[in-house]
Amino acid sequence: MSESTPRRSILRSGMIVSAMTLLSRVLGLVRDIVIAALVGAGGAADAFFIAFKIPNFLRRLFAEGAFNQAFVPVLSEYVEQKTQQEVQRLVNAVAGCLGLVLTLVTGLAMLGAPLLVWLFAPGFSQSPDKLALTADLLRMTFPYLLLISLTAFSGSILNTKDRFAVPAFTPVLLNISLIAAAWGLTPYVSEPAVALAWGVLIAGVAQLSLQLPFLAQVGLLPRPQLVWQHEGVRRILTLMTPALFGVSVSQINLLLDTVLASFLVDGSVGWLYYSDRLVELPLGVIGVAIGTVILPTLSRQHASADQERFAVLMDWALRMVILVGVPAAVALILLAEPLLATLFQYGAMTAHDTAMAAMSLRAYALGLLAFMLIKVLAPGYFARQDTRTPVKVAIKAMIANMVLNLLLIGPLAHAGLALATALSAFMNAGLLAWGLHREGVLKRQPGWGRFILQLLLALVGMLAVLYGLMPEVSQWTRWTLEHRIVHLLILVGSGLLSYLMLLLLTGVRLRHLRGPLH
Repeated sequence: MSESTPRRSILRSGMIVSAMTLLSRVLGLVRDIVIAALVGAGGAADAFFIAFKIPNFLRRLFAEGAFNQAFVPVLSEYVEQKTQQEVQRLVNAVAGCLGLVLTLVTGLAMLGAPLLVWLFAPGFSQSPDKLALTADLLRMTFPYLLLISLTAFSGSILNTKDRFAVPAFTPVLLNISLIAAAWGLTPYVSEPAVALAWGVLIAGVAQLSLQLPFLAQVGLLPRPQLVWQHEGVRRILTLMTPALFGVSVSQINLLLDTVLASFLVDGSVGWLYYSDRLVELPLGVIGVAIGTVILPTLSRQHASADQERFAVLMDWALRMVILVGVPAAVALILLAEPLLATLFQYGAMTAHDTAMAAMSLRAYALGLLAFMLIKVLAPGYFARQDTRTPVKVAIKAMIANMVLNLLLIGPLAHAGLALATALSAFMNAGLLAWGLHREGVLKRQPGWGRFILQLLLALVGMLAVLYGLMPEVSQWTRWTLEHRIVHLLILVGSGLLSYLMLLLLTGVRLRHLRGPLH
């Protein structure tokens, strides 16, 4: 067995990832404001967004999706059962094979940039200058896929060694790089979008470079070797195939929603976008964070055949998601208009837009808990190197989402699409939970009755406080920015404080939330 790594509570690790994710999301908002001021919403902005979207889409599909789900369980098993030398050989082989494939893909993409642009944005073909600019920008941004994929590979190694802070902080560098490039490089280039493209490339170099000293610190700095016959490489490739398809299913769902929304009245796509942005905040800060920190530990426990601790950790993750997800969903439903008006209702966005976006936000918020549950239930399969079952479940949920879209889009328009997404997410989470329970992996631990009662009492108190302080919805559209911010902070702060205080009064203590050690 390899040298042991420091052990810390899952809660502490989750809080580290959550804090870094929150920082990244806040800087991402600042980044969007800077980009909007720099390139506006014209043809150059479209060109940059597509040039950035293509490698980013492939990153989500490949590096942080299928590859991570396949690599972490295999690496964790090696760390738990093999010597340090064998772990190093696995890392070297994966680095060599992954690096070669990504280099070839990057080279081909840069050569065929105009074709890629046409596939992702066929409308650009009507404007040769716009198509040419996008292709030029894509040649600058596409190497980001190579760099960020190797960064994700490095981050997976550090996560497996319980070093979560650096991989969680890394996305912050992208936002910092784009902001700095927008301010610092624009005077030296003919087109501001070119400065942003350089910012993407610089971010990729910075993100990968940040990881390397920490990989050396844990004794696993990769020395790439082309060893396709390595047993671990073959297993990772076998696990990646269904995982890649599973990630593709979610992308198909998003594409279908966008296509259907495009047939609705003007503004429907935007209303869904703004409401989705707000739901993504608690999902990323809590759901994704917990899913990230439990996967390496679950993988180790499966490798050591410690099924009891596996079940305890899964139970803890579910309680944490429910403890945060339920009040977050309720707050989004109740504060939909105040949140949207404060953040987005300026310039071209009207009070009508806020009202319409609030409808889809409430529908999405109904599914927030399910979205979070999926993030912590799916690792229960990935850790056991089962990437096929989540794919089967995802396909069933996708079919359900398609049917619900068609049923709900008529009476509820864009909000029907959001509601269909929420309902299909509950189906997805329910099937994942049932499968883990049936296999004896998900076992109910003691204390659930008391936990639910404490949660409900705190929730009722939070609702009472919010209702008591909530001004009339119409006032938010008349207030200035300063008034909106002050009142929103009072509402959010009072609701959060009342929820935490009531949890404390009902007997919840920090020690109850720490979770098992890694």
